[in-house]
Amino acid sequence: MGISSILKEERFLLISLAVAVVAFFGEHWVLEMGRGAAILAAIALIATIVLASMRVAHHAEVLAVKVGDPYGTMILTLAAVAVEVIILAILMSGESSPTLVRDTIYSAVMLDINGILGLAALLGGLKHGEQPYNDDSGKTYGVMILTAMGISMIVPEFIPDAKWHYYSAFTIGAMIALYALFLRMQVGQHSYFFSYSYPRTEKRKESAQEAHEDESSAVSIATILVGVVIIGLLAEFMSAFMSTGLRGSGAPPAIAAIIVAAISAAPEILTALRAALRNRMQATVNIAMGASLSTVILTVPMMEAIALYTGQPFIMAMSPVQTVMVIITLIAAAINLNDGETNAIEGMTHFILFATFIMLTGLGL
Repeated sequence: MGISSILKEERFLLISLAVAVVAFFGEHWVLEMGRGAAILAAIALIATIVLASMRVAHHAEVLAVKVGDPYGTMILTLAAVAVEVIILAILMSGESSPTLVRDTIYSAVMLDINGILGLAALLGGLKHGEQPYNDDSGKTYGVMILTAMGISMIVPEFIPDAKWHYYSAFTIGAMIALYALFLRMQVGQHSYFFSYSYPRTEKRKESAQEAHEDESSAVSIATILVGVVIIGLLAEFMSAFMSTGLRGSGAPPAIAAIIVAAISAAPEILTALRAALRNRMQATVNIAMGASLSTVILTVPMMEAIALYTGQPFIMAMSPVQTVMVIITLIAAAINLNDGETNAIEGMTHFILFATFIMLTGLGL
């Protein structure tokens, strides 16, 4: 693939870079114009970040297709978590809420399990009926998400403030240990937990592998790295504009957390929905549940490490409403992902939980 072809393919990243340059030179001018201009600028930057993250996700998907499952979905979820951590770290360095990390992780879990998985199972079920997948994956993801969230976001409620750094260090070690074992299972002797053998059809359409065969792995890796840097630059300006725009506006406190979660999940939504509509529910389960697990098990230790380094703790313990919603979600997921098939009713239960999450957020809960 020539340079001109690469530049044409990556026009969204080039546009994103141009927007970052404009934001750099126009930041003070926009901030001086007041809240309305800051909100409009923040919205424009959020849209630009989504475009850039879509290109990052595309190249992660190219690599994923080449290596296959379960490595493929692991690359997709890690790319999303990288974007999320960068944006969170930048927002935390400014005037952010002490609950931003907690609310972002909570929002991501609600969006991934109830939003993405719920909508995908609903639409896929309406089109194909019952959709098969490997039930070992659902069970494994579910118990690990419950354990990780329990350790990092429920137990901290009972930790004295004077001893937060001890438990924070423990949490980092626990998350790393959990992820190390999970990674070994996912790519090692238990990799079959996260894959499913679909029946072969007589005449197969052009595969995703063939569609991406002309895209170099080196180009994809380089583009992912460049995209993440551009997203970081955009997030820096978005943070300033959003802080000014939302200050004193009466917006729900968790709006910034939902924005961060939605940005990181945007590419996953399209990939998961496409998989469900193609009757490949295993990929959807891996993306939705894997993204939730990766968000908790990777974001927590990174952000806790930043807190220990800076000496500034933040609130990780979920509120009672958040705890109840997470417990209901994981119980519903444990029941729905227990038989190796999803259907429209199961998808609808999760999507209603997602609607409830949006309603509660709007009420400031």
